[in-house]
Amino acid sequence: MTIHLPQGPYEPRATPLDLTPTGTPLASRTVFSAAHVVADPYADTTPDSPAAVDWDATLAFRRHLWLHGLGVAEAMDTAQRGMGLDWAGAEELIRRSAAEARSVGGRIACGVGTDQLPPGPATLAEVRAAYEEQLAVVEESGAQAILMASRALAAAAKGPQDYLDTYAHLLRQATEPVVLHWLGPMFDPALEGYWGSTNLDLATDTFLQVIAEHPDKVDGIKMSLLDADREIDVRRRLPSGVRCYTGDDFNYPELIAGDDRGFSHALLGIFDPLGPLAAHAVRVLDTGDTKGFRELLDPTVELSRHLFRAPTRFYKTGVVFLAWLAGHQDHFTMVGGLQSARSLPHLAKAYELADGLGLFPDPDLAESRMRALLTVNGGTR
Repeated sequence: MTIHLPQGPYEPRATPLDLTPTGTPLASRTVFSAAHVVADPYADTTPDSPAAVDWDATLAFRRHLWLHGLGVAEAMDTAQRGMGLDWAGAEELIRRSAAEARSVGGRIACGVGTDQLPPGPATLAEVRAAYEEQLAVVEESGAQAILMASRALAAAAKGPQDYLDTYAHLLRQATEPVVLHWLGPMFDPALEGYWGSTNLDLATDTFLQVIAEHPDKVDGIKMSLLDADREIDVRRRLPSGVRCYTGDDFNYPELIAGDDRGFSHALLGIFDPLGPLAAHAVRVLDTGDTKGFRELLDPTVELSRHLFRAPTRFYKTGVVFLAWLAGHQDHFTMVGGLQSARSLPHLAKAYELADGLGLFPDPDLAESRMRALLTVNGGTR
């Protein structure tokens, strides 16, 4: 039956893709999905109050990702760190998810930042102490640490040397190799000039210097600059044994497929809604079938670019919307009220693209929920 979307009439597909979990581990690539949190829709909160999380639904979604063979990148940007989820909420999320990972044998890595610092200027010593506090929590939980880019460090650092000194200090503290995360300003404008320069070539040199001086403490890097050429250049310059985890939600199929000089692993927000399909595609790649891998993932790029279009930092709204349509949660409510961050036409287009890809396990449920959203938010036409 035709559904009338803001962009025009659309005929939903009748059957989804068959993406039944196989239980086969992913072999050729290490793949993390940066997972969203599920809000408690019945909590009496305001945009300025601490997040109210539905822990049962949040952990159930992580089990869904583990079931398909993906790792979970926890308490990252997709989980609304700094956009609704404060450090107290992130700490609880890390501890609960790490315990759940142990119970099911799932892989997990967790974000380490400085978001417990109060608003306003911080000294470099305070930035280091904040990082150390969070690093201790992640390591105590048994998860791998991801050293996230810090707004406080971006504000406090006077130049590249402050970054070199800060990261050297943190890497000496880490008991196990970590993932270094370079998040571009399109995801967080407060990170403009990270690594001590707005000149990306100079910033890249500083980033690589950190790694070159501590290769035994760096498992890998996550590049989130939406710049495929720069990522390829950086991964070719990495020390042996240091992985590149693509965070490029615009160009991930080609970066994961790689070339005759290497490839990227993955740590992606788009693999929240694409999780089962992404896992299936990587299993195809495991057989050496690069063409088949690209045939599965290339068609998903239009959806990803739509969800991550500027202002990119609001991509979380589309991710949670698709989780609701797919039946992973019973509502479209987000911490901080962020469900209002994208327009009805934007969400309707996301539905159309995701349905066209066969991502919804129950297309009838997705259609019914899309109709309800249209009625409540757009009235009837």
